[in-house]
Amino acid sequence: MSAEVVVVGSLGMDFVFRVPRLPRIGETLHGRTFSIVPGSKGGNQTVALARLGAQVAMIACVGNDDNGRVLRAGLEGDGVDCRAIEIIADETTGVAMVAVDDNGRNAIIIVPAAYGRLSPDIVAQHADLIDAAQFVVCQMEVPANTVEWTIRRAHKSGAKTILNPAPILEPLPADWFGAIDYLIPNEVEAEFLSGVTVDSLDSAQAAARRLREAGAANVLVTLGARGLFAATEDGVERHYPAKEVTAVDTTAAGDVFVGGFVASLARGRSVADAIGFGQAAAALSVTRHGAQTSIPRHEDIIQEGA
Repeated sequence: MSAEVVVVGSLGMDFVFRVPRLPRIGETLHGRTFSIVPGSKGGNQTVALARLGAQVAMIACVGNDDNGRVLRAGLEGDGVDCRAIEIIADETTGVAMVAVDDNGRNAIIIVPAAYGRLSPDIVAQHADLIDAAQFVVCQMEVPANTVEWTIRRAHKSGAKTILNPAPILEPLPADWFGAIDYLIPNEVEAEFLSGVTVDSLDSAQAAARRLREAGAANVLVTLGARGLFAATEDGVERHYPAKEVTAVDTTAAGDVFVGGFVASLARGRSVADAIGFGQAAAALSVTRHGAQTSIPRHEDIIQEGA
């Protein structure tokens, strides 16, 4: 059976340090705990999609090492189609160093390694997955030319394309926007891409509107504790408040939203309902520690009433 959602992106391992606060430059802190957990934006979104109800496949690269084997086994355990996860024999699996403070805030350093070598040629070897998918999800932790090839192929094949432009290091080429069905930046990324300083709901609306004018069909600007502002192709511009929770770790919250949102769309729900489901999943995730360890399952959200 073909996957209804295909994720093309990063797959790596997180080395997570719990600290009282984030360190200043040149400062050494005593950490509270240390753990090694599966992570990366592509991996997180793939797991979120699978746990929240989607049939999902991933196109990615790992190294020929224990981290890569553990990551693949974890995805398979969540029911992900892993046939398109390639092993780069002369490279290590990607890693991230994540520091999380007592307020749930984080600082992250990534070393892409194998997933930095996910090329258009590798993705093209698995074009049949993209051509059969209803939705194709990308982020910006893999090379930009790979993202470009993917969204253009997916758009041409009739799939709905979702781009989470994180991390954002340079402007998106103007001719990308017309191939993006759902652009999902946070406030920093929306500001970078639109040129609008995003520090209020009004400015989030202005940024979303400008990105729609650039060609993206739908723009969802995530605002953390302030919720989300959406400008959609039906002309509706709307703020969606966030659910109030006590956050212990915000790592991967944005990825959980993307996974929940797209999984809900894949079940035929409206954009508004899918946003609500994604927000409920993200809200539950920040009450738990870790990246993929924090990602809830569909039944958890149903029990929460979403």
